[in-house]
Amino acid sequence: MTVIVRAVRPEDGAAAEGFARVRRAVLPHMISNAVALTYDLVHAAPEAHFVLLVAEQDGEIIGAATAAVADFSPTPGVGMANVYVHPERRGRGAGSLIVRAAEEHLAAHGVRSVFSWVLDEPGYRAFAARRGYQPRRAGHFLRLDLTDGALPPRPAPAADVTLATGADFADDPRPLFDLDAETIADEPSDVDVEFTRYEQWLSDTWRHPLASPELTTVALVDGRPAAFTLARTDAGTQYATVMTGTSRAFRGRGLARLCKSESLHRARSAGYTVAFTSNDADNGAMLAINGWCGYAIAATEVRYVRELG
Repeated sequence: MTVIVRAVRPEDGAAAEGFARVRRAVLPHMISNAVALTYDLVHAAPEAHFVLLVAEQDGEIIGAATAAVADFSPTPGVGMANVYVHPERRGRGAGSLIVRAAEEHLAAHGVRSVFSWVLDEPGYRAFAARRGYQPRRAGHFLRLDLTDGALPPRPAPAADVTLATGADFADDPRPLFDLDAETIADEPSDVDVEFTRYEQWLSDTWRHPLASPELTTVALVDGRPAAFTLARTDAGTQYATVMTGTSRAFRGRGLARLCKSESLHRARSAGYTVAFTSNDADNGAMLAINGWCGYAIAATEVRYVRELG
């Protein structure tokens, strides 16, 4: 009945499937599957030292974790570790073992501050506190049922606004990278973020196996990309937006809401039955947009941090 922790290899499809199964049991509001996990493992930036860890007992994967250096941050020594233990397999020591393995991996690559998202539930928070983690900010997972016909009508674009899809940028997605880099820098966060590597963005975001160019929506003002929402879908009925933003020069015109609404309507028409998104708890503007669309909070996480050493 010994629990062992090991790294997932790209060729180990069974381990990737087990990882995905555990994470879905803990976070059903996050779209993911074994194909996406393996892709992330293979295509992560070398500087990230990204690893997937699994905790296994008698051949069954009962826990999982991601760990990576925050290579997207200008702040040195920052890393991320997110841990999941199957709800029906808690109390067997898997969480403690996999946290320790993730921290050791990060420490070996110069990380001093480890950030981790923890479900805002007493058991999860107590687990983090016992291991020396301190709470910071909160974030929400939001869910919207697309089968009940409750989407608000599409807003009418202004005369100088046209809507495009990500597919319209297939030959040159650089304008969407520029929008993503500008808007993510303004998102509330306790970790500074800078997108400066276009080729890595293409790999991480644009070419990701869950990315949906057809449902990604872009608002253009006089032909210039001004706002966008990036969409992902699984192989079934789930749809998610993973980033929505407006260029600073065009904020206050309702363009983000326009993009979200258009993408949601097209997702429903394409047969997707449930929509997910996530928000920092302090991002009032996006929470208001998502509330207008009909999303409701499905779960809350708290970001914890521990200083190593």
